[in-house]
Amino acid sequence: MSNGTKLGLIFGFLFGFFINEALAQTLYSYKVVKVSDGDTVQFEAPFMQQHLGLKPVLALRVLGVDTPEKGSRAQCPEESAKAKLASEFTKKAVAKAKTIQFEIKDHDKFGGRVLGDVFIDGKRLSEMLIKNGHARAYFGEKKESWCN
Repeated sequence: MSNGTKLGLIFGFLFGFFINEALAQTLYSYKVVKVSDGDTVQFEAPFMQQHLGLKPVLALRVLGVDTPEKGSRAQCPEESAKAKLASEFTKKAVAKAKTIQFEIKDHDKFGGRVLGDVFIDGKRLSEMLIKNGHARAYFGEKKESWCN
């Protein structure tokens, strides 16, 4: 096992432990730094600097939804266009929000992100995306194509 692999495993363990232990409450109010795409929002996470010495920003991937991929990850121009609409929807919802809260459930398997949902004025972003046609329900099964 390489040193990089060992370091990754240690980081993953510590990160997972920290997220599960330190964030035992249900909802947290943090400032949104950036909307990365329709189902990923970056927020200020000052606890990361304090406890782990890391950059105090985390990305939250919204659980339970699949939004279209953008850029080089899109499988067709239609998917890229739909991804842009999903991103714009989330950006507008965040910009107009009076309150934004984060529900953090876990860390993702790739590291560096947390999984959960964003509550925008009391409404789940996951449900808003699905209701408005910008996402599909997704729980780990094979993803449907956005190219039609």
